Amino acid sequence: MPSYLPQLLAIAVPIGVQLVVFLRWLHRRIRDDEINRAFVHDVATNHLPHIYDALRAMAEQQGIVLDAPPPVSFIDLNERRREKSRRTWV
Repeated sequence: MPSYLPQLLAIAVPIGVQLVVFLRWLHRRIRDDEINRAFVHDVATNHLPHIYDALRAMAEQQGIVLDAPPPVSFIDLNERRREKSRRTWV
């Protein structure tokens, strides 16, 4: 057995472990961002109009006049990237 093999293993094993830990952290971070993006999209498109309706009903019971609720428009900035990646160029 060559004399430099234990030294090489002493260097390669910690680097390999750090690489695996970093890749797991990166995957978890990307997945968390996807979950947050889906949550914000769901709240903006599904729940916010219902919240405005409930607030308007409560305001009417109290005799408060409210302006019209702002329009809810959710802009998905990643949609363009997804469309481009789906296209097939002929």
